[in-house]
Amino acid sequence: RLDSRPRPRWPFFRFPASMSMSVLSPVSCVASLVTSRGAAPKRAQSRGVSTRATAGKNAGIDFEALDATMQQQTVVQILDQALDMYGEDLAIAFSGAEDVALIQYAALTGKPFRVFSLDTGRLNPETYQLFDDVEKHFGIKIEFTFPDEQQVTDLVNEKGMFSFLQDGHKECCGVRKVKPLRKKLRTLKAWVTGQRKDQSPGTRAAVPAIQVDPVFEGKEGGAGSLVKFNPLTNASSQEVWDFLRVMGTPVNKLHGMGYVSIGCAPCTRAVLPGQQEREGRWWWEDSASKECGLHSGNMTEEERLTQDAREATDADIFVDGSVLALDRSGMDALLREKTHAETTLAVLYAPWCPFCQAMQGSFLTSTASLAPKGVNFVKFRADGDEKEWAKENASLNSFPTILLFPKGRSGYVKLPSERRDPESLEIFVSSIVGKL
Repeated sequence: RLDSRPRPRWPFFRFPASMSMSVLSPVSCVASLVTSRGAAPKRAQSRGVSTRATAGKNAGIDFEALDATMQQQTVVQILDQALDMYGEDLAIAFSGAEDVALIQYAALTGKPFRVFSLDTGRLNPETYQLFDDVEKHFGIKIEFTFPDEQQVTDLVNEKGMFSFLQDGHKECCGVRKVKPLRKKLRTLKAWVTGQRKDQSPGTRAAVPAIQVDPVFEGKEGGAGSLVKFNPLTNASSQEVWDFLRVMGTPVNKLHGMGYVSIGCAPCTRAVLPGQQEREGRWWWEDSASKECGLHSGNMTEEERLTQDAREATDADIFVDGSVLALDRSGMDALLREKTHAETTLAVLYAPWCPFCQAMQGSFLTSTASLAPKGVNFVKFRADGDEKEWAKENASLNSFPTILLFPKGRSGYVKLPSERRDPESLEIFVSSIVGKL
């Protein structure tokens, strides 16, 4: 029962309960929820695994056709459909690296979701810190899975702590990662990974967006009992990092030290510019083997009088004619729309605010580049008598506040970071609604 579980807390977006994104039928999948990603890339050739599941709920679903549709969808769209299809029988696999993007995207669906991680016992301190940061940032609890104590003890006592340097990483990974993962997946019907095609051309050039898992089994047992989603399959590393940067998502501090692909501490190292990211893993082996806000209560009286004088100004901003001004009724109508006919970027501002004044140039530049691509720009003056209403209804915490109202959906997504330059605003918009 999904609704019986506590919902995570994400203060940067709000989707009304009545608007939960309509999801495509898992069989037909003929309509698009959000602007498409563009032409679908070539689908992966079959690797000897049936594309039509034979177990339980998955029976009769044409996963090859479903993958063809998902290859043209956004990450949010794929995750939204995955959660609708499998609910609490689906979980996101989180390694403590850039796949934190999956959690950020899942949060944007407005639906409850599960996250699990494998603690091999040999992770970097920075990875453990990220686990804690992610739990606090998203208001979730990660489900940790551990290797069998006796099997680890036997391996280390027989072969030592670094046997993988002599006979390869497969045996150690089998004990510390694969077996615990297999046990966890036997409790699920579907799982989500952060695999991308660009990570290692030798092994990941063919990554479906959805597939019958060719290796592991799900809770119903047998071939075809587990479904695997790879929503980031068509994303590049640059696109993932642009998204994380704009959304202000917590990331592993190792990334700032040159680490790209992150696993266990002894088997992970920083890579040089231009190297494939998987070259930072098991580097002693060949590449084909490398898989496994505004607080008036804090003001003094003098500061409050100064603030009142500033708010009394009549000089407006964003006045070149490219940004439509909304009054409260217009803003309320936008907030209450059941389905947005157009994508709209709204700025909640105060003309006296120096941060609002500073972003005028970038916001107006964005109108020139994004308006021809179908993005509307509006402004709502949210100070004075409108401040409390905006706090209650439009997530106003500070000026400026930027809200994105995606076409074809209700509600809005709030820009959680302070990156308001034209490039970041375009990344923010395209990350939610698809490439413009």
